[in-house]
Amino acid sequence: MTGVSLSGILYIISTPIGNLEDISLRALRLLREVSVIAAEDTRHTRKLLNHFEIETPATAYHEHNKLTRLDFLLDKLRAGENIGLVSDAGTPCISDPGWELVRAALEAGIAVEAAPGPAAPIVALVLSGYAPQSFTYAGFPPRKKSELVVWLAGWRSVVEKHPLIFFEAPHRLVATLETVLETLGDRPVAICRELTKLHQEVRREKLSESLAHFRATEPRGEFTLVLAPSGETLDNETDEEKASAEIDPRQRLLELKGAGIRAKEAVETVSRETTLPRRQVYDLWLNLTNNS
Repeated sequence: MTGVSLSGILYIISTPIGNLEDISLRALRLLREVSVIAAEDTRHTRKLLNHFEIETPATAYHEHNKLTRLDFLLDKLRAGENIGLVSDAGTPCISDPGWELVRAALEAGIAVEAAPGPAAPIVALVLSGYAPQSFTYAGFPPRKKSELVVWLAGWRSVVEKHPLIFFEAPHRLVATLETVLETLGDRPVAICRELTKLHQEVRREKLSESLAHFRATEPRGEFTLVLAPSGETLDNETDEEKASAEIDPRQRLLELKGAGIRAKEAVETVSRETTLPRRQVYDLWLNLTNNS
């Protein structure tokens, strides 16, 4: 009688993005039952495991070794061991290591399952108040300004249809907001900081207002940004609030000019926000420039 070799299962296990109470019962059970946990940072994951008194061994699987560790992990799966894949926070593979392992496992005929849970882009989207029926998640933007401008320009048509979500580091936040304002114009934004943590903050306002705030207040923590279409408004605004939000094109041009926005971008932004002809807005810009 020929023996049958059964492969193990690769479990994609979501973990909390800040609040440990957000972990699921299934995630806890799987973390206890798998043979080994492939972790982005074993030291970080060990803190989570220790909190819940889980003694499963963890092995490093991160950005710098993810390709060289594939065979090691696949061999364990082929030998019938179950492996849990976790990132430092949230759902693995979403701007974190993991998708290469998932693809390799699938190509090897190994079963892959997911224990869903927290994901910062989704948390930020539902907290933003902007229409969530469709959206685009774009990960981390490029660091160089020239590359960032091209990257943002590629999303220009997308962000006029639905929210665009991406991450940014605190030390690059102000420079990124400046470039977004220059490239995509002023628009509603939700800037989410330290999601689910003690000092969580969600700022829902115009991009120019966020930029002014973070120029005056040093950004701290982890940021998730939700850029909305330029005509988006929060559904809970009253008619009086909407009426008071009517844009004075001259004042908006002054704001953009004060923020260092160039004539072309400022004119396009105000024309889009007010539906005034670009020629008329440009004449206002010239008038402001000549009188300043």
